[in-house]
Amino acid sequence: MVTWAPGGRLAGEVLRPAARAAANGFLSGRLRRVAVTRRWRGTGVRCCAVGNSGSGGAAAAVDPGEEFVGFFREAWPYIRGHRGSTFVVVISSEVVSGPHFDRVLQDISLLHGLGIKFVLVPGTHVQIDKLLSERGKKAKYVGQYRITDSDSLEAAMEAAGRIRLTIEAKLSPGPPMLNLRRHGVIGRWHGLVDNVASGNFLGAKRRGVVNGIDYGFTGEVKKIDVSRIRERLDSDSIVVVSNMGYSSSGEVLNCNTYEVATACALAMEADKLVCIVDGQIFDEHGRVIHFMSIKEADLLIRKRAKQSDIAANYVKVVDEEGINSLHKGVYKPSMSVRALVNGYAASFQNGLGFNNGNGIYSGEQGFAIGGEERLSRSNGYLSELAAAAYVCHGGVQRVHIIDGTVDGSLLLELFTRDGAGTMIARDVYEGTRMATAEDLPGIRKIIQPLEDSGILVRRTDTELLEALNSFYVVERDGSIIACAALFLFPEEKSGEVAAIAVSEECRGRGQGDKLLDYVEKMALSLGLEKLFLLTTRTADWFVRRGFSECSINYIPEQRRKRINLSRGSKYYIKQLQPKHGGVTTNNFAIR
Repeated sequence: MVTWAPGGRLAGEVLRPAARAAANGFLSGRLRRVAVTRRWRGTGVRCCAVGNSGSGGAAAAVDPGEEFVGFFREAWPYIRGHRGSTFVVVISSEVVSGPHFDRVLQDISLLHGLGIKFVLVPGTHVQIDKLLSERGKKAKYVGQYRITDSDSLEAAMEAAGRIRLTIEAKLSPGPPMLNLRRHGVIGRWHGLVDNVASGNFLGAKRRGVVNGIDYGFTGEVKKIDVSRIRERLDSDSIVVVSNMGYSSSGEVLNCNTYEVATACALAMEADKLVCIVDGQIFDEHGRVIHFMSIKEADLLIRKRAKQSDIAANYVKVVDEEGINSLHKGVYKPSMSVRALVNGYAASFQNGLGFNNGNGIYSGEQGFAIGGEERLSRSNGYLSELAAAAYVCHGGVQRVHIIDGTVDGSLLLELFTRDGAGTMIARDVYEGTRMATAEDLPGIRKIIQPLEDSGILVRRTDTELLEALNSFYVVERDGSIIACAALFLFPEEKSGEVAAIAVSEECRGRGQGDKLLDYVEKMALSLGLEKLFLLTTRTADWFVRRGFSECSINYIPEQRRKRINLSRGSKYYIKQLQPKHGGVTTNNFAIR
């Protein structure tokens, strides 16, 4: 059972405004047809876009221009934060073959125009199976892989070619000229088209005969040509990497799409892997799970390992290489694992292939999901979750699983606080835990300079020891690098944030933000509704993070009696906003 439910998420790694645009189609220019409920930082505001004539009431009183301006101001930190990032996007075959594919590509084009670099890996299995059925043939799967005979290979090549041409065609037109005419001479806008690059970026080898089964022309990833992909990205192209690989003997091989995508994300050291699928991940109450730490994802996958071959394969690969500390409740990748990850990533780049010729971590190449288990959705989107956790282990910081059938879901995921899908994060709270008595010297070392300068209230060792149960610390390589305290006032459903401090050598790297976010989520999990603090010299930092100045009357009476008024402290408060994102391994629903 996961012990606490995250109340929000760090989906952008940059600033997250407290607003959330939750209406389908809001980011698609359909402002007059959509009602949007938004909660701005510090206050609750309901903004309903103008509806059809005759709808009456409050909806008709809202200016759609104001709604648009509000969204744009909300989105700008993410626009700046994501610029220059590299995203590997795997688009499931169900989405590629469905009616929503055009919209997905339109949003990718928009994001590319905002400076994001894209590597697209489109799925093909639905198209392959359809072609085989039309020709009187039947698809064959064993485990996660297709058995690719000559008929299947021909269908796979045709499907991959069609999809690539479709992507190139859909990304070629650029933005609609009708929308640009009022801004000047149209001729200067004709260059606003997306360049699409594809090629033999994927080296592969035959899967061969495994457990007596000949997989025919099914391939396994051997090499990702990172340097050539980066050249295309740097020339402002969207790169399409097909699942059709090329062997050293000149064969064309049919590789698993997710194996290609995960291997590509790891080799490229991508900022994100985005999985666009045809559904969402829900909790037991039918609410979308917006955030999962790698620890939560790992626990859930292990819980399902007995009923899922893909989950069992994940556990086998992870545990065989000694990164099984997660299911013991601690996430501390060993140096040997870090070296191993760096080694296999380098092997992609220099063309040497994988360890022992068998794959990452001496296991699979990338992480393959598929076969009858995925087709039947007997375990929902557990397969995608396993792939997400796998690449997080390998170094990719964020993986997003998004419902591509929801219009604008990719934009909502990237530009709003809670997003529209599920994010799995590797490093959000790595090393963060409750303090113990052994941490007292480390905490003292961090807060002593701040006490000497008057920024923090001076505490004796005895006072620190008595308050230790309220402290949280961030540990790295055996040293305490940050600390914070959360003092509870349950009667008022509030808590005091105090003693936030980061060691001098680690400042400026976001550790304070991560720790404050962790404290806020802990407060939410404990049923608190607001946080307050007293400060003399750090008000600006807290204001930027959603705190507002208040009078002493907002401070719980029990705490007011102990305030040293001679310090002249200012009082700040923040209303917490519950977000649905918790996960319980026993009651996990996937739809």
